[in-house]
Amino acid sequence: MKDMLSRRSFFSKAAVTSLAGAGLAGGWGSTLVAQVDAAPKAGAPSDLRITDITCAYIRGGSGLLVKIHTNQDIYGVGEGVDAVAGTYQLVRAFGRQLRNQNPLNVHALFENMRKSRFFAGAQSGMMVAVLSAIETALWDVAGKALGVPVYQLLGGKFRDSCRVYMDTALYQSRLPEPADFAAAAREAVDMGMTAVKFDLDQANDPNKYDRFNWTASPMEIQRMYDQIAACREEVGPNIDICVDMHGRYDAISGEKVAKMLEPLNVMWLEEPCPAENIQAYKKIADSTSTPICVGENQYLAYGFREMLEIGAADIVMPDLQKAGGLGEGQRIANLANLYYVPFAPHMVATYIGAMAAAHCCVSVPNFLILEWQIYFHKNPMFKEIIIHDGEMVVDGFLPVSDKPGLGVDINVEAMRQYAAPGYPYFE
Repeated sequence: MKDMLSRRSFFSKAAVTSLAGAGLAGGWGSTLVAQVDAAPKAGAPSDLRITDITCAYIRGGSGLLVKIHTNQDIYGVGEGVDAVAGTYQLVRAFGRQLRNQNPLNVHALFENMRKSRFFAGAQSGMMVAVLSAIETALWDVAGKALGVPVYQLLGGKFRDSCRVYMDTALYQSRLPEPADFAAAAREAVDMGMTAVKFDLDQANDPNKYDRFNWTASPMEIQRMYDQIAACREEVGPNIDICVDMHGRYDAISGEKVAKMLEPLNVMWLEEPCPAENIQAYKKIADSTSTPICVGENQYLAYGFREMLEIGAADIVMPDLQKAGGLGEGQRIANLANLYYVPFAPHMVATYIGAMAAAHCCVSVPNFLILEWQIYFHKNPMFKEIIIHDGEMVVDGFLPVSDKPGLGVDINVEAMRQYAAPGYPYFE
């Protein structure tokens, strides 16, 4: 009882003292106190300790879900994507490192895990993707332990929901025609979306010079234009259209495509060439009025410093499930904000990752839009494996949860049937 009273007293005094002068003590402050007071209190936050980390993989191993367990029966969940296949032992190693630590020290734990592996790949790739999942789960634990949503721990929110764009998954491998693009755009708009995204890269385009040549032929470029022009004609001028080349062309092709798209007023051209050479992106960005969007394959805030300094990106799009997590996502957004560059995270995760990203997106001023996937609506797995309240997305916006922590959970039993074969399942 003493712990409970001292905990409430701390939050009550802190909230009322800081907000009374602004006339807000009866608003946000009282809400926070009520949330903390109503939260389950198995023990004092200072006594909270990590006991274990378990994990499971879906989508053939390219999706990692982690659970951080504690001595107070509070657990947190997080997700990593893409650069996570085969990382089970790495998750377990981080679990041993975190055992008996207080999960509320999110930033310190993240830095300690990363800096202890400088010579083991802590700059990018698998190491950072796994850290992203663990860092997110730490925020989830912290929010649940303190009885507040994660966005509150990140400094509060600028908005209540996140605008999303629909990745239509109209993959070029199927050789879609312009009419197919138009139909997919119309479907997304009819679902309430105000922005859509399409892929332009087509490995089996019969007009390619050869399978290794990154230069787009004139007929390839014409095909790209015709497909996006059909979308624009179908949905009109007020729907945003995002275009992705997946880093599969050279710089000169990127320049040509960006210039070609100018009359179609696209929201952005995404990764027209590989991400390794930031100078090439600057060359493309300087050549066109089409906004250039970069960042899906960059890691940590360090990976965005140079591109922002030299003006290589008009929009940054870190994937918060592999770029370092929510705290790092906020640092990237704040860095971009110094250059008046919008923040539009890439997102190919489950609803766990989508909601985690949303908590970060509402906490920064320069948020533009978040990626959303058609598979949430067409693949039953993505609804079955999570536990949440309300609709996932409403009229093109993802409402951020006000529940403690992330506000969503993994349905461990339902997910079992979708677990990647050959991987341990939450062990």
